[in-house]
Order: sequence, then C-alpha cells, then structure tokens
Amino acid sequence: MYKIFDTQDEVSRYTAERLAARIEAKPDAVLGLATGGTMEPVYARLVERLQQGPVDASRLTTFNLDEYVGLAPTHTQSYRHFMGQHLFDRLGLPGEKVHLPDGMAEDRDAACRAYSEAIRALGGLDLQLLGIGTNGHIGFNEPHTRFSRRTHVTPLSAQTRRDNGRFFRDPSEVPTHAMTLGIRDILEAREIVLVATGAKKARIMAELYHSDPDEALPASALKQHPNVTIVLDREAAALLPG
Repeated sequence: MYKIFDTQDEVSRYTAERLAARIEAKPDAVLGLATGGTMEPVYARLVERLQQGPVDASRLTTFNLDEYVGLAPTHTQSYRHFMGQHLFDRLGLPGEKVHLPDGMAEDRDAACRAYSEAIRALGGLDLQLLGIGTNGHIGFNEPHTRFSRRTHVTPLSAQTRRDNGRFFRDPSEVPTHAMTLGIRDILEAREIVLVATGAKKARIMAELYHSDPDEALPASALKQHPNVTIVLDREAAALLPG
C-alpha cells in the first residue's frame, strides 16, 4: 500500500502516528527502528506525540537495523549516538530495552547470530520501520544480498559510502563495513513501514514500484510481505505512475 503526502512534514506526522498507534495498542511492543536523515523528523514528531500522552513508551523494546563496524557507541556518527540524540534519551528509554548490532564485537559472527536470536526470543518484531538507500538497500543489505540472510556483516558499496559521506567531516572516514539485520529478519516483522522523502529517492522508488522481487534490488523483497505500507512525499513519488 502506498501513502503519498504533499510534504516531508506530513509524511513524518503520519509515520509518527502509526508508531504511536502501535505503541498504544501494545505498550510492550517490539519495534524495529532505522536511522538516517529521513528518520530525524519522524522521531521528532514521535517524541512530540508521545510527550502529549497518554501513550506510555517505557515498556517498549527496540532493535535497530544496523551499526557501523568499528565505531564505538560514543562516536558521534555511530547509530547508537544518533538514536540516543533523536529518540532514546528524549523518551528516557532504559538502556536494557534498546538494542543495536555490536559493531565493536570481537566475534562478529557470534554477535550477528545473537542479535537475530534475541529478536526471535521476544516473539519477533511487531513493526519494522525502514528507509531506503538510493541503490535500493534496506538496512545495510546492499544489492545482491540474499533474501534468506539474517544479521550479518556486510561491505558497504561505494554508492552507500558516498551517500553517507555527508554525515562525516571527511568522507574518507565513512566505515567500509556495517553489521545489519538481514532481509529474512525484516520480512518476519508483522508490519513494515518504509519511508522515503525527497527528489533523490524518486528514481529508486520508481524502480521499486515496477520491480518484481529481485535480489539486485533489496527493497523488492518487501513485495513478498503481506503487510507493508510505503510512505512517500510528492518529490519521492514524482516518477510513479499517475
């Protein structure tokens, strides 16, 4: 299902309301969360919405999609830092209830297995929030990632590193690898909401719209899921039919 709004702010408000509704319906929900510029206004609206009450977020458990390999949680470009700044700290979520892949783990394979297992132990994700990369990645599942993969370490494509370079003082500082929730884990969520805004996402959203499930376009895996909502602003939807 596609939901198209005129502005990014309307997209953010709608997405925040979807998240708040899920939390209100199930206060101990397990949420899959994403990072990136698209999510900043979503989390700002969600914090605003939750602080108005009566929704209580204190019982939530969250799992983030990904984390850079080699960046400590205190690094200003780590996704743990991003989530603390934009959501966790603002809501006062207890540290034991929030989870991100451990990009500093010595045994990365074991850390990946443990991450997927921790989600399954809690009964799976009630809702997975996603952005999309300009090359169609979801999480850091780059093109040609097998749809059957669970959490894994992946090399980042040159395009992804270029896209993310704007967040670093020096683009050469962008890590070369990340730990990411696998597409199989994502597809096991009960509900998925993918958000894309801005003209830079128009081409990939058109490709996704017309694509059959194809590992060359990771986001096309979502077409195998029965409960997906794709939320766009007019700029991101500019190349979609009619």
